[in-house]
Amino acid sequence: MDEIEVPTEHLHEAIHEQVHHASNGKEQKWSMLVAISTALMAVLAAISSLFAGHNSNEAVINQIKASDEWAFYQAKGIKAEIKAIKIGNASTDTTEYNRYKKEQATIKLAAEALQAASKEHLEIEKKFAKAVTFFQIAIAISAISILTKRKFLWVTSLFLGALGLLFLLQGIGI
Repeated sequence: MDEIEVPTEHLHEAIHEQVHHASNGKEQKWSMLVAISTALMAVLAAISSLFAGHNSNEAVINQIKASDEWAFYQAKGIKAEIKAIKIGNASTDTTEYNRYKKEQATIKLAAEALQAASKEHLEIEKKFAKAVTFFQIAIAISAISILTKRKFLWVTSLFLGALGLLFLLQGIGI
């Protein structure tokens, strides 16, 4: 699967331009805080995106491996049934039939474990994807706050960034 992209370059340019044009010291300091917090959120969004892509890929890989195991499981079942037919037609040894059935049970456990791992990676990926979403929204609101010079929007972006950080930490397992 593709990585989640975080297109924030144009927002950074607009923010840095506003910081550069800020007139007084207090406004310039606030603009600098907005720029720094936005840059940090962009870094966290990129990290979250990387983790989301990794977990998504791992989920797909595990599901493919599980499918391979299920195909192997079916092949063993077919071999066992062929042996059962031979056993029914003649009094032959049931050792191979029993071996195929035991192997089938082991293969089933491996396939189910891979499916569970795939599901777990998808659950983790969802947390990272939520983190990316909150960071992207926070970055956009932060850019709007500096363009409109509305501090409450910046506070809102910090709150949304904190939610993004929460999902990032949940995804990492902290």
